Amino acid sequence: MRTFLAFALLLGSSASFAATQCTTADKATWQDPAAFQATLKDQGYTINKFKVTQGNCYEIYGFDKDGRKVEIYHDPVSGKAVKTEIED
Repeated sequence: MRTFLAFALLLGSSASFAATQCTTADKATWQDPAAFQATLKDQGYTINKFKVTQGNCYEIYGFDKDGRKVEIYHDPVSGKAVKTEIED
């Protein structure tokens, strides 16, 4: 039983190591969060939640211009989408 629990904990902890990593650049080089969100809104996104992840990403939850629910991780330096999940 102890072996099973240890194995289960090990598997669970490995998920945190698989988090999306966007940049290792100094935060002084990151885009301003408010300006970045304004750019996305100009592109038609509705942002319900914005946060900075442990992997140094700007992460948004909301809707794209077509009304589809999205979760997108962006590199805060370039603004490029690193990972996108779209729910139709």
